[in-house]
Amino acid sequence: MLGLLCSSLAQAAPEQASTLINPLNTEHKDSTTMSQKELQDELVSINTTLTQSNNPWLKRYTDYANYNRIMRQMHTLQDEILHIDATNISALNEKRLAIETLERQLDLLKDAKSDPFKDLIQKPEIGDLPNITNPFAIISGLSFINNLQNTKAAFESNKQSLEIVLTLIERKYSLLEQLSKSYKDYAKELALVQAELLEFQSAYNIISTSIDIYTKRYDEVYALLSHQIHKQTFKLMYIALAILISIGLALGLKLLIKRYITDNERTYTANKIINFFNITIIVLILLFAYLENVTYLVAVLGFASAGLAIAMKDLFMSILGWFVIVLGGSVHVGDRVRVEKDGSIYVGDVLDISMLRITMYEDVTLTSFAHNRRAGRIVFIPNNFVFTMMIANYTHNGMQTVWDGIDFCITFDSNAQKAQQIALDITAKHSKSYTQLTKSRLRKMRDRYSLKHANVDPRVYSFIATNGLVISVWYQTNAYATLTLRSQISLEIMQAILQEPDIFIAYETTKFVQTPYDGFGDKSH
Repeated sequence: MLGLLCSSLAQAAPEQASTLINPLNTEHKDSTTMSQKELQDELVSINTTLTQSNNPWLKRYTDYANYNRIMRQMHTLQDEILHIDATNISALNEKRLAIETLERQLDLLKDAKSDPFKDLIQKPEIGDLPNITNPFAIISGLSFINNLQNTKAAFESNKQSLEIVLTLIERKYSLLEQLSKSYKDYAKELALVQAELLEFQSAYNIISTSIDIYTKRYDEVYALLSHQIHKQTFKLMYIALAILISIGLALGLKLLIKRYITDNERTYTANKIINFFNITIIVLILLFAYLENVTYLVAVLGFASAGLAIAMKDLFMSILGWFVIVLGGSVHVGDRVRVEKDGSIYVGDVLDISMLRITMYEDVTLTSFAHNRRAGRIVFIPNNFVFTMMIANYTHNGMQTVWDGIDFCITFDSNAQKAQQIALDITAKHSKSYTQLTKSRLRKMRDRYSLKHANVDPRVYSFIATNGLVISVWYQTNAYATLTLRSQISLEIMQAILQEPDIFIAYETTKFVQTPYDGFGDKSH
């Protein structure tokens, strides 16, 4: 079979040679004018170059040629076995061993059995194109274009390496053609080179067509992705500009508020509202910029909000409570409030009012002294509590004072009128400034609230109790420091009463009476 192929190729060589092309247009000396020595020297040089080359095309073709050569050797050995005498066991075993060796070699070269250049000439698949509809997809688009460029460069590199090999083989064929005219020994090699040249020429034609098709598709994809990337880039710039304008307006409003509003609480509340609307506007800008069907979004949000309203009732009620607190002005940052939940009482200062909760710092107060016996905790109060429980504000609408009272018990035989006057005088002295401050604040509150009974002067009351007469004195004190003034007044009242011979503090005691009478009113016993 090889002989028939070689002879047919040798006969067709003159005709096929005229149809071959030189892809590199390499300048060579005309082989028809060269001497036999020059032809042979150049042929040796070309063979050396081809043998030492690491060109993938040559390696693939070498494996392909070796596979066919080994296959022919196997067929030859199989034919020889048929003609060996069956009694000649040694010769049969030798041939069979040689065939097994060739089979193992064929197994190693099985990938080169046919179409050796398949993966080198096959047009790469571009695959699914990324749809660049948002800024995050720009990165995937650029990565896709980079992969396309690398694939195209690798494909073109394969073609260039094939052109180099094809040029050398064409030159080798030309040299052998001239040598075969003088030396018939070159005819067989000429036929083999002719077959090799036809294989490479066929591969070159295929890869050239594949590159042309791939380049056209590459240009289309590159233009499409570049257009989408530019579109999203400009869109991102417009969105960034809109967001910067929104942030700039928010900062401008904050500066105006800081300049013209001196009340820190109002400034804080206004800044919180500005931040809320600024974030809402930014979210809406991003939402409507990257949603293709706004009507569909509205419908989905309608159904989703209905379900979320049930499943996340407390969350939505807290957000609604935030609007009530901020717009209603019932609680501000810095206010002293009292909250009761499940029997626990918390009194402290409001640190922050977010959309979900009020953050409060628990201070040392009469409540912590009498009930909790601890303070300094950070308490988080959900905003929805404004609808379900009572929150007492000690400093609402600028008020900085509250009523506080001190109770003490005297015996029935004490001078109650004097005790009342002592307590009233002491409290009036210490609470005078707070009383004046309260009157001033209440006058301002008359424009907003109906205040019919606004007497804030110190008051004293007397009540009959089991062990004596209870004197209760009430006065105005600093809402943030009630214990301080309470301690001062209590100590001074006690010291004043101890100086009076006709006033006795009543407390649980045991008295032994040695006289026939009970000692009522008799201070000598």
